[in-house]
Amino acid sequence: MQIYDGQTAGMHWQTHKQGAEHYRRMAKTGAGPRMDVAVAIGADPATMYSAILPLPPDLDEMMISGFIRSQPVEMVKCETSDLEVPANAEIVLEGYVEIGELRNEGPFGDHTGFYSLADDYPVFHVTCVTQRKHPIYATTIVGPPPMEDFYMGKAIERIFLPLMRLQLPEVRDIAMPAEGIFHNLILVAIRKSYPGHARKVMHAIWGLGQAMFSKVIVVVDEDVDVQNVREVAWKALNNIDPERDIQFVLGPVDSLDHASRLVNYGSKMGVDATRKWAGEGFTRPWPDVIEMSTEVKRRVDELWKKAKL
Repeated sequence: MQIYDGQTAGMHWQTHKQGAEHYRRMAKTGAGPRMDVAVAIGADPATMYSAILPLPPDLDEMMISGFIRSQPVEMVKCETSDLEVPANAEIVLEGYVEIGELRNEGPFGDHTGFYSLADDYPVFHVTCVTQRKHPIYATTIVGPPPMEDFYMGKAIERIFLPLMRLQLPEVRDIAMPAEGIFHNLILVAIRKSYPGHARKVMHAIWGLGQAMFSKVIVVVDEDVDVQNVREVAWKALNNIDPERDIQFVLGPVDSLDHASRLVNYGSKMGVDATRKWAGEGFTRPWPDVIEMSTEVKRRVDELWKKAKL
């Protein structure tokens, strides 16, 4: 939220997020000229973390925070509206946005490592500020990766993998390297079971909530360690025939993508770096990876012991 003056700020609701969806519904239904908004700055770590999770729209972030904390999040009613905020918030900004009132917001130094481009967003009017006696202003520092936000994203990767596998059980592991800033690159290891399986997984991921922003998806076989980016690059670059194995699609992209042809809309790429099957039109032999024999490994181990290194 960019501060404009003592009473107003830019409400940076990116078009794919739920705040923007609530705003659009109110505008469409004519539910009122104003939309009450409360901004809680700082809370316990689990509650702040839950706020950034890519949850389904109907799943309450406070419920997830309570699950992580193993106890409910105490909520209190705002001073000037019926909205509720975490009781242990450090600072709470209460106010409203006028439906239809937009103002240019940005540029902003974002997690991409670039200054996100300016765009029009709703204006937040502050009507009340409450705070603890000695509030702590909670924030993170962003810039070229890796920064603090990368480690929060890495936790999301590990926490949400089991949920992804509920819908895509063939997925064995995923990795989002720091340089991909979450949505620019996702590496996926799958248990391939039929021709075209890798492409099925690509399209499924592009249809999963905020995973739809994945600009590049690289799919490899389950024996590839996707946490080892060097191994993925080696296997993928050896396994692909670029014209055959690269899939381009058009669709929604992250609002912060400064390279897309249009704001919020552009292309994405899937790379099928799995071993190719005859059922996929590949009739040549597929080579094995060079590997030392058990006997050679044993002899080398003995030599190391003799060298006493």
